[in-house]
Amino acid sequence: MTPDTIVAIATPNGRSAIALLRLSGAAALSVVKQHVAISQWQPRHAHFARFVDQERLVDEVVVTYFPAPHSYTGEEMVELSCHGSTYVQQQILQSLLASPEVRMAEPGEFTRRAFLNGKFDLSQAEAVADLIDSHSEASHRLAINQMRGGFSKELAHLRDQFVELTSLLELELDFSDEEVEFADRSRLLALIDTLEQQTRRLVDSFNMGNAIKNGVPVAIVGRPNAGKSTLLNALLNDDRAIVSPVAGTTRDTIEDTITLNGILFRFIDTAGLRLSTDTIESAGIDRSYQAMRRAQIILYLIDAVTSQSEVETELKEAHQAVDLSKKQLLLLRTKCDLHQPDHPSGIAISAATGQGLDTLRKMLVDTVGPLETDTTLLTNVRHYDAMVHMLEAISHIREGFNKQLPADLIVVDIRDALYHLGTITGQVTNDEVLGTIFSRFCIGK
Repeated sequence: MTPDTIVAIATPNGRSAIALLRLSGAAALSVVKQHVAISQWQPRHAHFARFVDQERLVDEVVVTYFPAPHSYTGEEMVELSCHGSTYVQQQILQSLLASPEVRMAEPGEFTRRAFLNGKFDLSQAEAVADLIDSHSEASHRLAINQMRGGFSKELAHLRDQFVELTSLLELELDFSDEEVEFADRSRLLALIDTLEQQTRRLVDSFNMGNAIKNGVPVAIVGRPNAGKSTLLNALLNDDRAIVSPVAGTTRDTIEDTITLNGILFRFIDTAGLRLSTDTIESAGIDRSYQAMRRAQIILYLIDAVTSQSEVETELKEAHQAVDLSKKQLLLLRTKCDLHQPDHPSGIAISAATGQGLDTLRKMLVDTVGPLETDTTLLTNVRHYDAMVHMLEAISHIREGFNKQLPADLIVVDIRDALYHLGTITGQVTNDEVLGTIFSRFCIGK
């Protein structure tokens, strides 16, 4: 157990109805007792009291005591709810810090102590930060699933299979002089196939998981005056981008977000695609192509009066700059309130009247696809890197079996895979890694 006691304000800065302060550590309760008079403490019960500092009344508070190990951190914990005055918060904080046993908590230190005290593994601890940062139903559900151990269970299952593989091979090593083979090689190869499939599924889920966590990037592209900025404003229901009949008004990318069916979409309005001698406009067009490369979905806007041959030419030119085959491409025929498209390709829309926008919203949601509550997706770059290394180790394991290498050489690659798996859960870690992870947390969590 960590010897020192930490304290922090757990609610955001500023004026509010109430604020919350948390203490964790061996001296948490004894320090609070110096400032509040409660005759009979009951664990996990809220107690009304007056917070006093050197006989001066600071505020009326509600105090809750969580004894170790049945607390968030696994240590002695106390939470105080006070009025949300900035002055009151700071006075209570300074009173608690006056005790030599108490210091200010570092970012994420409460959750870090919970991890170190075995309350959950490292991937679950990281999910706490994702839950706090969640900005849509989908990102919230992913974080909740991971925090409740959905991802951890999959990793534990993978680990069990690796351990089984290791134990069978190491048993052979113990009897190597007798040339005994305890494991059926066809069964071991089938186990490797299963491990590879499960790991690859998680690796392949990263693009979707990361997009849902940070917002699905959607690039709005097309020729100048195709209606890109008008469409962005219509989707956002706000005059976010300047709209003008003058071609080339948009010189830079403009980004904003909306949530559709619980999924956050990050729309990027771009400069019109054309050849230009204007230095600033050319830089904007370069950024348009960059936005297309980053996007998961591309809304390609073409004026309704554009002929089919011109459409094909435009798409061919765009494909030469960006590999559209790797993108979800939705072709939109714009300004359909003024002109009817000459052919049926694409979705007929009018940002001015709203025609086709509901269809577009539905297609955006359908393109992402339904997210099941119990779906496990990789959302963390650190986890993704570890999983990629696991795939490489599995490939080496398979190669070792195919080449009929000695069991002791194959075991080295299995241990390598287990090492990378352990970095995700925290079974293998160091202070530098932990410091980097928990520095992303807010103070008080």
